[in-house]
This record gives sequence, structure tokens and C-alpha cells, in this order.
Amino acid sequence: MELRFVKDCELERYITDIMLDIGVPAHLKGYHYLREAILLSGRDMEVVSSVTKLLYPTIAKRFRTTDQKVERAIRNAIEVSWNRGNAETFEKLFGYSAESGRTRPTNSEYIARIADKIRLDIKAM
Repeated sequence: MELRFVKDCELERYITDIMLDIGVPAHLKGYHYLREAILLSGRDMEVVSSVTKLLYPTIAKRFRTTDQKVERAIRNAIEVSWNRGNAETFEKLFGYSAESGRTRPTNSEYIARIADKIRLDIKAM
């Protein structure tokens, strides 16, 4: 099955489950921006290669904010999940975690990895 045939609500629920498992707090603005970024990237991986020109402005327009605020909020959500989240899940997804002493993934690495996992999981269904 391909990602484009999955209903948006089902896909959002799946992304939400992953994000909560990783430890992204739902009360942060970056949580909502990050979920939208992963959804958009899952549907079109090209946006990940141009986060500042395509991804952030698209999200900013949808949420009526600026692309700088989107970038900062996503970075903050990733930082919080990196420091407080489930290290075991990070190890599974990224191959490393904060416990291994490595620095957190960049926004685009984080988004791309989760989007790729979702695309692969959906194809396996």
C-alpha cells in the first residue's frame, strides 16, 4: 500500500503514536508543526531537501505564523524529546540516542527519518 492511499486521519494518528513514543510533548507548538512536517515529508520526500524554502513556509502558512517560528518550535520540540524522551525508541529509529553521547539529529534528519519509517511501514502493510 502507498502512503497517498492512506487517509489523513489514520496517518496523523500513526505519526502521533510515534511522536509520543519518542517523547515529543503534545503541549508544545513544535509538536503540531513537527507532525505536519512529517506528514508533508511522508507524502513528498523532496520537501525535506529544502526545509527552509518549502517545508517551513508551507507549515507557517497553514498555521498563520512565520517560517522562523516554525523552525525554532520544531527545534525546541526535538531538543526536549532528545533530552527527556524514550532512548530505546531513539536507538531503534536513529541508531543512537542521547545516552550514547551523540548530539541530537538536525530538524531535517529527524523529520526525514520518521517520514521514511512511516513510508516503509505503510508499504509493508
